[in-house]
Amino acid sequence: MKQKEINFKFSKGIFSDLDQHDQDLVNNAKSSLNDAYAPYSGFQVGASILLENGKIISGSNQENVAYPSGLCAERVAIFYASSNYPNTKIIKMAISVKAVDFNINDVISPCGACRQVIAEYEENQNYPIQIILHSPNNDVMIFDRVQDLLPFLFKSPNLKKH
Repeated sequence: MKQKEINFKFSKGIFSDLDQHDQDLVNNAKSSLNDAYAPYSGFQVGASILLENGKIISGSNQENVAYPSGLCAERVAIFYASSNYPNTKIIKMAISVKAVDFNINDVISPCGACRQVIAEYEENQNYPIQIILHSPNNDVMIFDRVQDLLPFLFKSPNLKKH
């Protein structure tokens, strides 16, 4: 067996390190936390997407008593953007979290399903989607593309029917 290594880069800092446009996108994601429906987990997620046309789309997680019928904030925002602005590139996404009954001190990254969905949109648009992760204590991590969060994404051009 030959051993391989994967390397990726990301930026780490605090909210005030972001430029004004990125701060606005994060603030939009934070505002979306108020729309989260999370009565079962108490874990609220807000996501905001910047489209190439300058529109900002937001989403929040939506739980359901019949797990796993809910949907994560990232997919709510992406699917809304795709439905209402088809063929418009997603430039970047900001994600923020908070909890009702417990403290979150770390930056939280998207779940595997959301990473896979973001990866497919990134691949389809042939343009990287920058991901800005924001914690309740104002730490941020920035990834230039989703593949840095999901290095072995599930893809195969042969799976698509033409």
